[in-house]
Amino acid sequence: MLMLNKTNWTPASFILSGVPGLEDIHIWISFPFFSMYVVAMVGNCGLLYLIHYEKSLHRPMYYFLAMLSLTDIVMCSSTIPKALCIFWFHLKEIGFDECLVQMFFIHTFTGMESGVLMLMALDHYVAICYPLRYSTILTNPVIAKVGLATFLRGVLLIIPFTFLTKRLPYCRGNIIPHTYCDHMSIAKLSCGNVKVNAIYGLTVALLIGGFDILCITISYTMILRAVVSLSSADARQKAFSTCTAHICAIVFSYSPAFFCFFSHRFGGHTVPPSCHIIVANIYLLLPPTMNPIVYGVKTKQIRDCVIRTLSGSKDVKSHDI
Repeated sequence: MLMLNKTNWTPASFILSGVPGLEDIHIWISFPFFSMYVVAMVGNCGLLYLIHYEKSLHRPMYYFLAMLSLTDIVMCSSTIPKALCIFWFHLKEIGFDECLVQMFFIHTFTGMESGVLMLMALDHYVAICYPLRYSTILTNPVIAKVGLATFLRGVLLIIPFTFLTKRLPYCRGNIIPHTYCDHMSIAKLSCGNVKVNAIYGLTVALLIGGFDILCITISYTMILRAVVSLSSADARQKAFSTCTAHICAIVFSYSPAFFCFFSHRFGGHTVPPSCHIIVANIYLLLPPTMNPIVYGVKTKQIRDCVIRTLSGSKDVKSHDI
């Protein structure tokens, strides 16, 4: 039931409908979501454990990877448990303030994910283009500062979303056709002027995503120039292989993000709402699921640490990627 405050028309709660049009197969949709969530939690918690306890992984690259894993854990945990409650137990109600908190965490940590991928690109740039100065440029204090700055960037840019959303009058019902509280999905229920919300949302997307993509592109352009100039084929191959896992992480993160961004703005009537929502969930679930797998497969040092941990042996030698 919609409960409204007479002064500002604020609902006491929202109803998350799940995936509209596919209610009959919610239970089947839940299985891949649950499986991917379990893999994401086990994989990322495992990476955090290895990086914390293995001294051979106490290096800038792995510190950034730890940031990525922690971000992935929070990002998918902000949405998937609630989605599974909708699919399994039909627990669709979510309090108004709880919805805003979920929205804040989702947008903050998707921005954090993009920022960490950008920092990892800069890490590869320094490692390949300035190998002799790598340890002096990327010191522990520098890593801590850039990580904190990336987190604060997301927090400071996303906080206004909560105030912009809270100020709106909601008189178009309280049913959100989604599995989680997305900023514009909430705003569309308002009968007020949401132009400011839409403009600010686009501005934040450009400030975070646009800036990070630009930095990643510049970094890899410089890396490519440096690698091509190497005289040794083995050196070129090693340099390229160093970036493979990170490039895969970028693809897994930005591909569904671009689909969501462009389909919402240019394919509103051609892309079914159910497709929008499923891809939006994949956008938050695919990177946390695939990142630990990709880094575990592509990074020999992590593989060796896993083997050593599982076997209890201390004789496995560590190698770089």
